[in-house]
Amino acid sequence: MVEVAIAEGPAANDDDRSIAGSIAAGDRLAFEHLMRRHNRRLYRLARATLRDRTEAEDALQDAYICAYRSIGQFRGDASLATWLSRLVLNECLARIRRSARRRNLLSIVSPNTPIESPPMFANEVDSPDTELGRAQMRDILERKVDELPENFRIVFVLRSVEELSVDETASTLRIPEETVRSRHFRAKNMLRESLVRELNLAERDLFEFGGPHCDQVVANVLARITT
Repeated sequence: MVEVAIAEGPAANDDDRSIAGSIAAGDRLAFEHLMRRHNRRLYRLARATLRDRTEAEDALQDAYICAYRSIGQFRGDASLATWLSRLVLNECLARIRRSARRRNLLSIVSPNTPIESPPMFANEVDSPDTELGRAQMRDILERKVDELPENFRIVFVLRSVEELSVDETASTLRIPEETVRSRHFRAKNMLRESLVRELNLAERDLFEFGGPHCDQVVANVLARITT
């Protein structure tokens, strides 16, 4: 994996430079506002890259620490949003490299040691049934997005989930705009095909009637005809 450079992109506006200057001068409240402003987008970027909630939260926190310590070097060549996104991506990629090295070491030390897959995370208002249905749908969608190849997954989250423009996504990832368009198109197709396969499998069990349901109907009928 190649580290994402953080020196290019759309130029920052005066507000970005002012915020960066305040934080560099020690204004922690300004830094808190900055984090709250960008938290959701940056978390989703980390989550899409690492495919694990806990790892994504840890990576986001480490990236924020890096941002706080290095914001005095912010020159305004890119917007703060782009600058922060690249810091998060660099932290995520570093974690992936470290994880790969650990797996390689484990395979050398103990080839028979199983490597655990990253755990799926639970999801966080209508009725309880509606809320449960939405949570189950989120589980399916997140699992399917997780299955996308990394390059397509990150572009999909930035474009479809965070609704960044093509040029913003291209600037953040330092790839051509045409690459963003093609990866986004391909990611949506792969996701659609995967969801269709999931739906086709689910249709086989539609209106399932067996086990306790079947037993209960039989018991009720037998009880009625023997009275």
